[in-house]
Amino acid sequence: MNNAVVLVSGGMDSAVVLAIAREHGFRTHALSVQYGQRHTSELDAAARVSQQLGAAAHKTVHVDLRSIGGSALTDDIEVPQAGGEGIPVTYVPARNTIMLSIALGWAEVLGAADIFCGVNAVDYSGYPDCRPEFISAFQTLANLATKAGVEGAGLRVHAPLQFMSKADIVREGVRLGVDFGATVSCYNADASGAACGRCDACRLRAAGFADAGVPDPTRYA
Repeated sequence: MNNAVVLVSGGMDSAVVLAIAREHGFRTHALSVQYGQRHTSELDAAARVSQQLGAAAHKTVHVDLRSIGGSALTDDIEVPQAGGEGIPVTYVPARNTIMLSIALGWAEVLGAADIFCGVNAVDYSGYPDCRPEFISAFQTLANLATKAGVEGAGLRVHAPLQFMSKADIVREGVRLGVDFGATVSCYNADASGAACGRCDACRLRAAGFADAGVPDPTRYA
């Protein structure tokens, strides 16, 4: 089995990606990042999901993005309860770039040529670092800036959910046996992981289950 590093946030999308990587025959190494987000219940969910889906290892790396702020998830900015125009205040500056860079470093240590992430360009909140162009550019960077890219067989960044709707992601998770009740997607979840039911993440998640015709297992506060 080849090693792969999978970014696991604790949300529904990354849980499905972890299951996909396992189905493709990879020995999965789950990576979570505590970056100063508003709550850590999603990190508890990441640990649960990683265990449930048979990850060979689960690592949490700490990065203090709260020290620079600039996002409703890392600063004293209210999480909006409805979508708006443009890039929302829940966008965390450079978050996916930083997370993928950490994943890249661990992949080199493990001798893994494959990195998986759960970015999505269909049912998402307008984040620029969820676009296909970003994933393609990061893969180019990975192969230019690493020993593994220069001397090895090359590195691949997989975003298997990139062009799937939330309903498609729900259906894929059901097919793969993902326990969505163990995941936390809410931007404003409480300490136990109960969701607010009003933020963008909650609304997109609920719509995904409704459109897929699958009962929503989310615990709401």
